[in-house]
Amino acid sequence: MCGIVGYIGKKQACDILLEGLKRLEYRGYDSAGVAVIRDNELIVEKSKGRITTLENKISDKLQSATTGIAHTRWATHGEPNEANAHPHTDHTGKIALVHNGIIENFASLRKYLESQNIEFTSETDSEVLAKLIGHFYKEGNLEQAVRDALSEVQGTYGIAVICSDCPDKIVAARKGSPLIVGIGNDEFIVASDASAIIEHTNQVIYLSDGEMVTVNAEGFRTTTLDDVPVTKDIQQLEWKLEEIELDGFEHFMLKEIFEQPQSLRTCMRGRINTREGAIHLGGIANYTRELARAHRFIFTACGTAWHAGLIGEYLFEELARLPAETEYSSEFRYRNPIIEDGSVICAISQSGETADTLAALREAKEKGALAIGIVNTVGSTIARETDAGIYLHVGPEIGVASTKAFTGQIAVLAMLGAYLGRRRHLSQHNFEQFISALEKIPDQIEEVLNLSNTIRQIAGDLFECEHWLYLGRGYNYPVALEGALKIKEISYVHAEGMPAAEMKHGPIALVNPGMPAVFIATHSSQYDKILGNIEEVKARGGKVVAVITKGDSQLAKKCDYIFEVPQTPEPLEPLLTVVPLQLLAYHVAVLRGCNIDKPRNLAKSVTVE
Repeated sequence: MCGIVGYIGKKQACDILLEGLKRLEYRGYDSAGVAVIRDNELIVEKSKGRITTLENKISDKLQSATTGIAHTRWATHGEPNEANAHPHTDHTGKIALVHNGIIENFASLRKYLESQNIEFTSETDSEVLAKLIGHFYKEGNLEQAVRDALSEVQGTYGIAVICSDCPDKIVAARKGSPLIVGIGNDEFIVASDASAIIEHTNQVIYLSDGEMVTVNAEGFRTTTLDDVPVTKDIQQLEWKLEEIELDGFEHFMLKEIFEQPQSLRTCMRGRINTREGAIHLGGIANYTRELARAHRFIFTACGTAWHAGLIGEYLFEELARLPAETEYSSEFRYRNPIIEDGSVICAISQSGETADTLAALREAKEKGALAIGIVNTVGSTIARETDAGIYLHVGPEIGVASTKAFTGQIAVLAMLGAYLGRRRHLSQHNFEQFISALEKIPDQIEEVLNLSNTIRQIAGDLFECEHWLYLGRGYNYPVALEGALKIKEISYVHAEGMPAAEMKHGPIALVNPGMPAVFIATHSSQYDKILGNIEEVKARGGKVVAVITKGDSQLAKKCDYIFEVPQTPEPLEPLLTVVPLQLLAYHVAVLRGCNIDKPRNLAKSVTVE
């Protein structure tokens, strides 16, 4: 949440900062601001709203600066307005700070600073940190002021700081909120996300929690917050610039929905070998024995990743015959969970930085669990803090509403479940049938994507409806949850996802004439049961929208609208059945005039509680 970018080099800083903010806008878009140093003077410009509003306010006096920091905000403390926008400055006007995260003890720190006659102009916790750094600052030693201030702070942060006394320097630090440094030719870019860096360089270092970096035009120095030098390996970004461009699509979400065939091929490439009848998962190779002998798997995640974890629970129980459960990270971290010998914690997160999931992971590790990660972002905190893991390799996901990361997570869980199942009880014949079906999924998704125009027409009949039900059974119950979440996220309609059998235990009271009820009703093990649930909705006048198996004429006659998907083994159905629901949410949102890639109140990577 929120986006940070800082630049130091020989080019005009403002151009690079604004360009970086535009690429980071999916992380927050309530307000934005820049601070640069020109002729030893700190100049700050801020605005409420999108980056284009800020861009229109940038004056010529900012343009020649070669050092600066910038921020795009997702509001936590204080409403979105110019006063609460970053960068924040200290009481002398020499120091500027941009901050991601939450300072939990900001109230007591603010009270202390006010007792020192330091005045505040915003409602934010971030301004407290800026003022605290200024309070400790002694001329010429910005690094020590940052260290002193952070030693008083409780909470999470990713920060970048500049000072007009040292115009050729940026100081950055992190705890719980990601920061990376891009290393270019005589220039450096500090950012919270690789998308702000990739146009300029693919050489980066990743800061770990409790580390600080000082960057100037000649190089960088990384230390702990106690000033102990740290050697960092320079790594290469996997992403390419074209992957974060729209490439002719109207929105990133639509692009990413249509990228799913290729993203899944990439996800499975080198891992599934149907000739050998094998799955190769290098990231967990050193822990295969421990994983196969585990007594219990705990999947922990938030939002869409939690839905993937729920599918993973079903997959592991069926394929590997391993006890599995799925926990909301935000609840798991605040309980006193029972972690027995042989427990494995599996953290699922697209960004690898989700604060609650990271905290849940650490809690389970502290209690002795073996930790694995399923993440998309190489070098992310979860990737570094787990014992082993599997990258999704689905490419960058810019749209706030997750699509291709979700199907990537399911594919990885399916591979992992089958991989462990083969080592426990799954016959080679059944194993080979499963991986053969999994390998066909990308081609089958391409077939489903051909329904987009039909789905748009159906959305035209339903987009004005304010209340929706999403219903599924078995493997398709989590798909119902995900379909409801998607339409909520980007269309702002009320939608409930639930097991179809639970509808009559209360929610059926909501059904009235014309209300859309979306059923995932493939020809699976609970087919006859879901037919009965459809009849219950029809008897009350609801409009039945159903995802069905291709060629199911019996069910097609009972529904108002149908989306047909190819047949595949039941454990793999979510990879196909979710795609029409992604497209439905997208087309409804477009017709409702919503901002698809930047839905209100949401941000891509949730790095605060």
